[in-house]
Amino acid sequence: MGVVSPKRRRRVTAYVIGAVVVVVLAIAIPLGWSAVTSGQANEGDQAAAATPIASATLGGTAPGSLISATTMPDFDKTPNGRRLHSARVVYVSTEGDTGQLTKVSGSVFTPPGPAPAGGWPVVALAHGTLGIDNPCGPSLFGSLLGMADQISKLADQGYAVAFADYQGLGYDGVHPYLDARTAGFNVIDSVRALRHTFADVSPRWAAFGGSQGGGASWAADEQASTYAPDLNLVGAVSISPAADVSGIVDKAQAATLTTDQRAIYEIIVESLARLHPDVNRDDYRRGDAAKYWDVLTACSGPKVHERSMVAGDVDPHDLAPANAAAADRLRNYLVKWALPQRKLSAPMAVAYGGADTYVDSQWVDRAIARACQLGDVLTITFEPGKGHGDVDFNALSTWMADRFAGRPVTNDCP
Repeated sequence: MGVVSPKRRRRVTAYVIGAVVVVVLAIAIPLGWSAVTSGQANEGDQAAAATPIASATLGGTAPGSLISATTMPDFDKTPNGRRLHSARVVYVSTEGDTGQLTKVSGSVFTPPGPAPAGGWPVVALAHGTLGIDNPCGPSLFGSLLGMADQISKLADQGYAVAFADYQGLGYDGVHPYLDARTAGFNVIDSVRALRHTFADVSPRWAAFGGSQGGGASWAADEQASTYAPDLNLVGAVSISPAADVSGIVDKAQAATLTTDQRAIYEIIVESLARLHPDVNRDDYRRGDAAKYWDVLTACSGPKVHERSMVAGDVDPHDLAPANAAAADRLRNYLVKWALPQRKLSAPMAVAYGGADTYVDSQWVDRAIARACQLGDVLTITFEPGKGHGDVDFNALSTWMADRFAGRPVTNDCP
């Protein structure tokens, strides 16, 4: 399989129409592993203080149906929360591997003031890695785990915002970490949940995500045309996407994982062990990695404070498959989850850096090449000196605004 030629990669630029400069917002999505180290939410206390959203339409069993929609007392006390209409929602979604219906939590927002004709256009934000435990859902926190300012900026630009926690985060269940298809369904259904919660919300929407969320927004774009014909996807932005991380197995075998990739490898193994009885954690860890496993995979609580102290004690050889059979087992699960899986429903912008220490740029190259072979329309931004979270967000925001405006899109696929 070939890779994308550098001459096909381009930087997206801002646009000027007549004398009016179109102001774009800088959306900085946390892309690396941002563990919950302080201010941990007490879900029970928040639930007791929350009240139902009067405008919400509850009930139904179809994906996107609302199970509950309540106020967000901690967020409502913040400057951002006082400005926006907000709700914590629990809604029906779909598990990617089995097709079974699931319950997923998230948060939804609309700007203040009257909606434009046709309703508020929607941006579905897809977050990066926060961990794999139930307490690590952003909707449980007044800060939305670092996303509150970005959501407020989007609202200032006239967007309603849907923000999925993902399956198993913020609500009961096991989180299938880096299963982009499941996360993509969760993202799509967050838009439906938003529209069931607040009035005057348009069916026109875009997905915008980075890292784990880059895979989620990519998968949402793939599935939207058949999974959500009731909605109108205008495009998706995928930043430093975890589209296909199966190469992490080879690097673990060779003991060449970066420090950041070791952390990702640990929670991949832990997530898969929770999902599949045939995945034995001890086939993928030894030494200090096994000794400190619960600390290394924690995303909340006291153990998080110990993680940085013990991570340096782990030898790279302590995080590797025990044998070829174990490596194949892990690789097969990751290949099954890898993107692309089908042709996109709408154009997509992909942006990534050559100095990324989480997702190797070669992994993204190969995913892009396969997507181009499927006939996808991709605007590709490759920045050789950039890392995981410092690509040009302003340009990508401009690209997204262009899709809502119906402007022509550049296709960088050969």
